[in-house]
Amino acid sequence: MTSFGYYPGCSLSCGAVELDRSIRALAGVAGATLREIEDWNCCGASAAHNLNHDLAVALPYRVLALAEAQGFHDVLAPCAACFSRLKGTTVRLHRNPDLARRMREATGRDYSHSVAILSPLEFVNRLLADGLAERLTHPLKDLKVAAYYGCLLSRGEDIVVGDDAENPRGMEAGIRAAGCQSVPWAFATECCGGGFSMSMTQAVLDLSAAILAAAREAGAEAVVTSCPMCHSNLDLRQLSLRREQVGGDPMPVVYLSELMCLAAGAEAEAIGLDRHFVNAMALAGRNS
Repeated sequence: MTSFGYYPGCSLSCGAVELDRSIRALAGVAGATLREIEDWNCCGASAAHNLNHDLAVALPYRVLALAEAQGFHDVLAPCAACFSRLKGTTVRLHRNPDLARRMREATGRDYSHSVAILSPLEFVNRLLADGLAERLTHPLKDLKVAAYYGCLLSRGEDIVVGDDAENPRGMEAGIRAAGCQSVPWAFATECCGGGFSMSMTQAVLDLSAAILAAAREAGAEAVVTSCPMCHSNLDLRQLSLRREQVGGDPMPVVYLSELMCLAAGAEAEAIGLDRHFVNAMALAGRNS
């Protein structure tokens, strides 16, 4: 049985509970185990790097050191922001030995660079390579979806590897395995506004409206993402867009792991599909 370290981060216990539920359920379908890192702390996204560079590195450094001390080699970070902070820290430490020295002094912990941080896309593709597709026995019958990567799952030198930053394909295998069709569109890596959701709400509304309009124009019936911030902006902000009479019909926004769990026959409520602001429950009927 394949075993992974698990770093849930802060959002998976509150705003992105459905991502946590569906990731854990998908691991169960695949026969993989997720072991949560003991005594983990916040990775610092998305505020710490705006305040203090060393703090922004020390927070994920401590998580990496804990994971290494607990014997983990492959660690899944389902949240795209957590993945970016943890993987980005490994890159910075490799590039800057003096930074690694300062982190050892700041945290009182050694870290010898033995931990590999996996994005949710890498995790899904690892499961597929181990035979997960054969267990997805309830495909969603050619549901047309727009694969939305946003910024943190498509960009970052030595952070996102093995994919094209301009035309990423990391979700495609999972989408096909779930029985869905990925529509071609031009907004797969456009920014949704990310963490400016509260401080620059109108800008986030404008960006989200453009992304959703492009998905509709491409013929998508749902947007698929793997980032909690992207999911929040595209799902939640549709309520405001409709009040302002901007945009078209409601567009379900789902996590890739939710889509694949449905294809495995999971109960919609068990994976949190009923928690979305835009009703996504009808997708469950596509696999019957």
